[in-house]
Amino acid sequence: MKYRNHLSLNPNIVTHKNKKVATSLNSKDLSRFIDSINQSRYKVVVIPPGYEHRADRIADLFYESPELDWLVCWTNNVSDPFQQLNVGDRIRILA
Repeated sequence: MKYRNHLSLNPNIVTHKNKKVATSLNSKDLSRFIDSINQSRYKVVVIPPGYEHRADRIADLFYESPELDWLVCWTNNVSDPFQQLNVGDRIRILA
């Protein structure tokens, strides 16, 4: 079975609760990807009005893709975008 996602990492097949599932967690590809994000340059921007609590809209504004909302959260240690990401907050955007 071929899985389609925007990360395109090679999945490992593991057993979870007696079912085989595909995961990229704990893979070398994921580790390399995370390292590349952590070593990337970034710029600091301010969340403008109308974009509060909306990681998808922020991603669309700066990365031209709302599907990269996870990247906005990842680089800013945001666990709950509906409580965080307020107007005027300074956040990091990968350059």
